Amino acid sequence: MATSLPLELSHNTDLTHYAGVLQGVRLPAIREVGVEDYLEQHFEPVYGVQWIAFKADGPTKMTRSLVHALRKTTTAVQNRARRQDSSTGASQIRYQVVASNIPGVFNLGGDLEYISGLIRNKDRAKLVAFGRDCIELIYQTAVSYHLPVTTISLVQGTALGGGFEAALAANVLVAERGTKMGLPEVMFNMFPGMGAYQLLARRIPPVAAERMIQSGRTYTAEELYDRGIVDVLAEPGDGENAVWDYIKRQRRQSHGEWGLRRVVEATNPTLRLEDLIASIDIWADTALALSEADLKHMDFLIRAQKSKGI
Repeated sequence: MATSLPLELSHNTDLTHYAGVLQGVRLPAIREVGVEDYLEQHFEPVYGVQWIAFKADGPTKMTRSLVHALRKTTTAVQNRARRQDSSTGASQIRYQVVASNIPGVFNLGGDLEYISGLIRNKDRAKLVAFGRDCIELIYQTAVSYHLPVTTISLVQGTALGGGFEAALAANVLVAERGTKMGLPEVMFNMFPGMGAYQLLARRIPPVAAERMIQSGRTYTAEELYDRGIVDVLAEPGDGENAVWDYIKRQRRQSHGEWGLRRVVEATNPTLRLEDLIASIDIWADTALALSEADLKHMDFLIRAQKSKGI
């Protein structure tokens, strides 16, 4: 059922557009889940690929519990990869793939209802804590745990806000044609604080990253591929095969690829952990300064999320 647009927001066509994006997503019924139910995992030993996928009946937004589940899972991947770094054999983790089993959805972004509640309660400490949990997850994925592991995002459905940032964090972004991605935070007078600017600036010029964030619009995978943000463009339904094709092509070059990535990390000033942490403090202060009108814009998107069972 479509969400009614309040009269005071009816002039905001961008908000209506984002609600339309959400309304166009078909979602399964959501049940209450435990932390152990959020993710599906399996390890493919021949190529050393650790697959991590959002469960089909799990949350479609970045809730605190989902973030904690991801951090627990990726920490286990990091620890295993570190133990095996000096060893040899097919059982080593060489690739981490994050995907989604939710039909039509990768992840629809931050838990706006939770964030809105913290803003209204002026709870800066919890805002910062949530943001830093997200940043730690983003950073470790972006730098491949400082280990010879290639991180890959497979986007086969809509990725918005924090979901798009999570996809951008990977070394390689694979997306199927027709999928939509974007950063809607500007719609309620905010900015995406979980590394969007820094992550985009690894792929495109900083001024282009800034313009993209300020536009607040959604983009197709094709547009993002043309801009150099999506690395591999797959046909609809063929994303997993595209990931395997990439891994098989890169397998012989993985050692040199890891060396190149270390050089890029050492010389790229756009992705430093201290800068990402500092951005969370700015994000929290900006959020706490939002007006009631801004929060009503956020409430509209919250209602759009709830209408889809998010």
